[in-house]
Amino acid sequence: MTEQTTGVPRSVPAEAFRAAMACHAAGVAVVTTRDATGRPWGLTVTSFSSVSLEPPLVVACVARRAGGYRAFADCTRFVVSLLDEEQEEVAARFARSGADKFDPHEHDTATPGMPPAVPGALCRLDCRVHARHPAGDHLLLVGRVTEAHHREGTPLIHHRRTFHTLHSDPVRS
Repeated sequence: MTEQTTGVPRSVPAEAFRAAMACHAAGVAVVTTRDATGRPWGLTVTSFSSVSLEPPLVVACVARRAGGYRAFADCTRFVVSLLDEEQEEVAARFARSGADKFDPHEHDTATPGMPPAVPGALCRLDCRVHARHPAGDHLLLVGRVTEAHHREGTPLIHHRRTFHTLHSDPVRS
């Protein structure tokens, strides 16, 4: 039977979909929050995007199997740190499950009441949760940006399951 006769769309096998999505180059971000006890949680994401300019909204996708999933599912605030090309070690540390990710002397808590951010990141976005949407094996965490700080630099990129940096001049359009 085909999709036309059953009305049910066929699914692409997970490995084929993963391989296809590895072709998409994406910036690397660390998303952080605190749970109800104040414990910080963080993870590396490449599924991150701006959503709206007015109001300023962003979305980060959190895997349901992520160690800090429950903290993100319940949080009211989170921080997105867009990583610099020199921060591959930070990206790898926050991508590991169960790793001790936070060093109190290493993380920026410049905004009172906000979760820690990654110091030296190209950009820090302080967010209040605007919405949450279940999406397959992920949670779409939509945040309203309350503060944005950025600096000049070159982003860390993830492509074909590996971290990369940009080594050429940008193309102007």
